[in-house]
Amino acid sequence: MPKLKISTLPDEKPVRVTVELPAIVHRDLLAYAKLLSQDAGQPAPDPAKLVAVMVTRFMATDRAFARSKRGR
Repeated sequence: MPKLKISTLPDEKPVRVTVELPAIVHRDLLAYAKLLSQDAGQPAPDPAKLVAVMVTRFMATDRAFARSKRGR
């Protein structure tokens, strides 16, 4: 089994944001949630909960974004 970049989902008070995703992205989120559940031995999380974790991870690894934040 490959090592997934996301290991746990944080338990924080959410802010609701509504977005539309292409069907392929939704299918991939479902597949990712299934892999995550197999890796953790728990039920698959709601794919919507993965989005915030993935976006956070993406922004944390975006060097240009990090430089921009430091420059403020």
